[in-house]
Amino acid sequence: EADGTATRPGMRVAVTGGSGRLGRAVVRDLVEHGYPVVNLDRVDAVVHLAAARGAGIRSVVWASSETVLGLPFDTPPPYVPVDEGYHPRPESSYSLAKTLEEEMAAQLCRWDPGLKMIGLRFSNVMHPEDYAAFPSYDADPMLRKWNLWGYIDARDGAQACRLALEHDATGCEVFVIANADTVMSTPSADLVARVFPEVEVRGELRGTETLLCIDKARRVLGYQPRHTWRDEVLPDGGA
Repeated sequence: EADGTATRPGMRVAVTGGSGRLGRAVVRDLVEHGYPVVNLDRVDAVVHLAAARGAGIRSVVWASSETVLGLPFDTPPPYVPVDEGYHPRPESSYSLAKTLEEEMAAQLCRWDPGLKMIGLRFSNVMHPEDYAAFPSYDADPMLRKWNLWGYIDARDGAQACRLALEHDATGCEVFVIANADTVMSTPSADLVARVFPEVEVRGELRGTETLLCIDKARRVLGYQPRHTWRDEVLPDGGA
């Protein structure tokens, strides 16, 4: 993990929605790592007179969504674990908006090759107090089938935001951001065989590993989830 020494001198960070479920963790993480942060939230009105490019902002990290992957998977995914390798499949107006954001970012970076825009396709954001409900999901795998039993601990989501800010690159990139495991105790291979028996499985599914592939985020950003619901509600982390 990059520590405070990786903070870019003089970089001020504006976080929109900094009082929300994920935003609170993002603001806390950035402050702990030495960033001056402005929380843009709970305002009565905003007069927006300058686009990011016009204001000279060179680094943009924004919240995309796992929904662009095809949630709620009424049409099965093309393969599992799902990743950034196939074109978005929006199935709702919200997901369509997120897909259009990704396309707009790609075009903005085409116009300005020096711009960096990183979209983080966050899974369902969870806090430790949410984890007490997780063991009940085992009774019916269909309860959480809609996002392939994924989740993102807000603290790990915050880590991903910071790593994306610190990533030294230009151009547009998108990353799936989820935790390393599912919300289930049932092995992931068994879930797929039961709920999506016709879907191609790429690679070996080990234990309860996530079906929202985070390999790209690990490889490119150095993202490494540190939190799991199992440590919060299961003896010995479910071992």
